[in-house]
Amino acid sequence: MVSNPVHGLPFLPGTSFKDLTKTAFHRSQTLGYRNGYAVVRRPTVGIGGDRLKVNQLSQADLDELASKIPILTYGQARQAPPAAFVPAHVAFDKKVLKFDAYFQEDVPMSIEEHYRIRQVHIYYYLEDDSMSVIEPVVENSGIPQGKLIKRQRLSKNDRGDHYHWKDLNRGINITIYGKTFRIVDCDKFTQVFLESQGIELNPPEKMALDPYTELRKQPLRKYVTPTDFDQLKQFLTFDKQVLRFYAIWDDTDSMFGECRTYIIHYYLMDDTVEIREVHERNDGRDPFPLLMNRQRMPKVLVENAKNFPRCVLEISDKEVLEWYTAKDFIVGKPLTILGRTFFIYDCDPFTRQYYQEKFGISDLPRIDMSKKEPPPMKQESPFPEDKGRRFVLSYFLATDMISIFEPPVRNSGIIGGKYLGRTKVVKPGSSVENPVYYGPSDFFIGAVIEVFGHRFVILDTDDYVLKYMESNAAQYSPEALLSIQNHIRKQEAPAPELDGQQAEEDPGVQDLEALIDTIQKQLKDRPCRDNIREAFQIYDKEASGYVDRETFFKICGSYQLPVDDSLIKELIRMCSHGEDKIDYYNFVRAFSN
Repeated sequence: MVSNPVHGLPFLPGTSFKDLTKTAFHRSQTLGYRNGYAVVRRPTVGIGGDRLKVNQLSQADLDELASKIPILTYGQARQAPPAAFVPAHVAFDKKVLKFDAYFQEDVPMSIEEHYRIRQVHIYYYLEDDSMSVIEPVVENSGIPQGKLIKRQRLSKNDRGDHYHWKDLNRGINITIYGKTFRIVDCDKFTQVFLESQGIELNPPEKMALDPYTELRKQPLRKYVTPTDFDQLKQFLTFDKQVLRFYAIWDDTDSMFGECRTYIIHYYLMDDTVEIREVHERNDGRDPFPLLMNRQRMPKVLVENAKNFPRCVLEISDKEVLEWYTAKDFIVGKPLTILGRTFFIYDCDPFTRQYYQEKFGISDLPRIDMSKKEPPPMKQESPFPEDKGRRFVLSYFLATDMISIFEPPVRNSGIIGGKYLGRTKVVKPGSSVENPVYYGPSDFFIGAVIEVFGHRFVILDTDDYVLKYMESNAAQYSPEALLSIQNHIRKQEAPAPELDGQQAEEDPGVQDLEALIDTIQKQLKDRPCRDNIREAFQIYDKEASGYVDRETFFKICGSYQLPVDDSLIKELIRMCSHGEDKIDYYNFVRAFSN
């Protein structure tokens, strides 16, 4: 029997009562601070200050006492070595399970099909339990295919559970985002992995086929077309087959013209032509994509269609007698399209193979279009940096203005282009009060034009200037007309002849004439070679009458001239001018009868 702690009465029902003398009913504080940190204290008294009869040992002391008993009996316990931990992203890195599946999709708005079967691949990534669904791309299917569901963890129910590789098997249905996929098979790696984990795989099933796709695989219905040429057959046969040609357009004959490179595409599917310009870095041109848009190109128009408004209306078969075809594009031959003459110098390997199989043309070598720059002309210049610079002077008869243009020269260090805009130029020596400007009579071959302190020497003119000076001879001085006559004479390249008076005065000329006469008598029975002079004139661009020694002996070798003969050697010595120049005018006189 337990007695009442206060009054000594038995602690029995009915004999217990409240202590009316107790006035404090608060709980003891268990939170304290030590060195600025909160520390939990175990209470020693209960509510009202009654002392608690509990074990005052801490949990750490109790744990220590509990652990001492097995140590005394069995000794120190041996802990097993920790197992090597390999994270999942390392153990299953680049290990993917692949399943073949399909799903059925309704086609409500089509009279040819009511549903379609779409085949997919389901990938399960073991490193992070994510999945993705990929649909292989089928050409001309009309359906956006590829990645149907991007890589992510996929939910399998409303509770938020995700699909695990244990949930996947052959011959089952899985629902992902409202679409039901039927898994029919898996690859070898997936089968080995699942079987190694104790999963029994269902037997594989056959992949369901799309009925409309199978219908399209059937051969086309044969029918007779109303014309001999079937354009649909050409489209289906030569679809995506294009002939590629590399061509140039040489416009250097015109003022400010240049040589440009182009790529010509000929589409075999519909016989259309497209021309693209090849752009280079810092070529100074706008990078427009096409020079000529893809279209059919007429080759021969009917007689009544020459005045057809082609810039407004499209040309039809009624206006065209013949169109350009693939046989008109041959490497090594020029081709005129829309008034421009293109020279085809190369093509790609597919084009060579096509011409060999279609037309039997196997020899289509590439033509080297690189041009060697002519040697610069020697001229006197007060500024070394101006040596070799060429300009184009234009004189406007309507306004008496002059414009100067400098053709750009690559890697010259000088920016070409407009050197002088249209302006009236004052002649040197004229006063400010009464300025005298340059007129048409001041421009002729050999004239020196001074423009704001810079002197320009006129070396050549175009044909229009020559015709204008001949038709307006009264406006020009005799020196100007003489320069034109000399220019025309140099173009005709006549052989310079010496009169008898000069021959008598110069003994060297007498020896030359005697040597030429002797050589002509020896070559009297041989055939005359009148085209020797023309061969030398081709290399003499300036019509100076001289060529270098290398070119001279090259031409002599091509015409098989006996340069080893003693008389011919003496003639070459007498016609030599300096160390590298030979006068071919007097030389060819010995071979002309």
